[in-house]
Order: sequence, then C-alpha cells, then structure tokens
Amino acid sequence: MHTLHHRDRRHLGWDASLAPAVEIAPGSSVELVLQDAFGGQLGPQATPADVAALDLGAANPLTGPVAVAGAEPGDTLAITIDELSVGELAWTAVIPGFGLLADEFPAPHVIVSDVGGQEVAFGGLARLPTRPFLGTIGVAPAEPGSHSVIPPRRVGGNMDCRDVRAGATLLLPVEVAGALLSAGDPHGGQGDGEVCGTAVETTAVVRLTVELRHGTAIDQPQLELAPEPVVERREGPNRRLTMGVGPDLLAGARDATRAMIELLGQHGVDPADAYALCSVAGHLRILEVVDAPNWVVGMEFDLDVLA
Repeated sequence: MHTLHHRDRRHLGWDASLAPAVEIAPGSSVELVLQDAFGGQLGPQATPADVAALDLGAANPLTGPVAVAGAEPGDTLAITIDELSVGELAWTAVIPGFGLLADEFPAPHVIVSDVGGQEVAFGGLARLPTRPFLGTIGVAPAEPGSHSVIPPRRVGGNMDCRDVRAGATLLLPVEVAGALLSAGDPHGGQGDGEVCGTAVETTAVVRLTVELRHGTAIDQPQLELAPEPVVERREGPNRRLTMGVGPDLLAGARDATRAMIELLGQHGVDPADAYALCSVAGHLRILEVVDAPNWVVGMEFDLDVLA
C-alpha cells in the first residue's frame, strides 16, 4: 500500500495538469497523511491575533493527487474510508469575512480543543463526541487551470459533510483521465452546516480503498452511508431547536443560527463562543420546503454538551 505525506505531496488547488504522486490500480488502497485546514499555522496557544495573521492562501492544503489506472471521464470513482485517525489537538476559528454570520462576527476568535478517542474537550466550554471525518475529498475538474479548494464542486472537494467518515463510500464523477484524487481538511467533529466556517480542525491519517465503476455515470457526489452508532441519535432531554421562517433558505439558516446563539447566551455562553459551538455541535435542518411562500430552517443543539 502506498503512503503519501503532506510534507511531500501537498497542493493548494484543484488542477487537472498536476502530475500524480502515485498511480494505483482499481480496488487498491492508499494511505494519506493530512495537514490541518490552517496549514499548520496555529499552535497549542493560538490567539485571535494568530487567526488575524493567517495566510488564507495556504488554507485547506490537499495531499495527492492519486491517479486511478483506467479511470476515464464518465466513470464513477467509489472511495471507501477504511480507517481515519485524527490528531490530539484541534482549532475552531472565527475568521473575519468568512462564515454564515460573517457580517455580525467581524473579529477573529479561536478555541483550542483536545481531541481524545471518544471525546473532544472544546476549550473549557463543552465536551463533544469525537466523530472524525474528511472535510475535503475530491477529484480534478476538467476545466483547465487551478481552482480554489474552498468552494465544493460537482467532483467533490470541500463539502464539509460530517458523514464522509470511516465506513462510508463516497461516489464521485470522473472528469479527467486518472481521476486525480486528493484529500485534506480533516475534522474531529462538526455540526451540520459548519456555520462559523470551521469545525474541530485537526490533522489525520486516512486509509482509502478506491474502486472504479464503469457505465454508472453520476452528475454530483453521492454517499453510501456508514452505519450510525446509537450515541449519535441525539435523543437527550435537553435538546433545543430554533427556527428561521421565510422565503429564503439562507436567510432562514441565518435566523435559526442567530436565535440559537441568543439561547446559548441565556446559559452564560459568550456570543463568539456560542457561534463556534453552533458550528461544531449545532445541526442545521431544512424542516419544510412545500408551504410557499415560506420555508422553515431549524438549528438543533443539545445543551447537555455544555461544560
């Protein structure tokens, strides 16, 4: 099995012209050593000043690319996440100009977490279940040139889907010969929505098995989900749900998130900390999209995680 380390095979954009670091046969496995989304720029004593000084051009570094022999446009790549182990230190940052409520949280902020096998100590604020997943994994787009890693694409990329975890199989459409698979942005946990723009950002080692499905073209990413452990069903007695109601889903998501920040404030949580908590432990849900002209978005949060 090949192992690729970010120190040797790191890149900062999707680009079909990149030479592959390695070529593997369909059905083979590869191990990737991944850097954190901040590119190693934050340390264990990170401060808001460190966040303000981040070189965002170095954000979301990828390890790869991995060519898959015989992959051609029109094929589907099936990537099974066999094992995923994350680092012991993590960061959640509010980055000026980035995030669902960027206009309301202009100041840099950071929370440093300790990541254990079962639990994330989220600063002194909360204790969250450790739930590792890959924030970014994708293949090269056919369009020439280098493309930013930040927005997700039809070929995958920075999807920040918390279900891209061990036991799941991600399906991606192939647009270029060899597919050119890369991954990065590992997380120790996250809420659905990642509303402040970052999650429990950490390092990781991941083992992937890559298969090729001919004649089963798809237009967008799909995911064959891993079994859900009982602990993730969030059926505790202290869950709360705030809502946003209106004709725009994004505005509804903002309203629901803002309301949850206010609710957490009633429990003594500072607004910036509450915003970060919503990103790592709150779950945005679309509740209704049929009763025109208004749709409903919810933000669910389990108050039992608070320290």
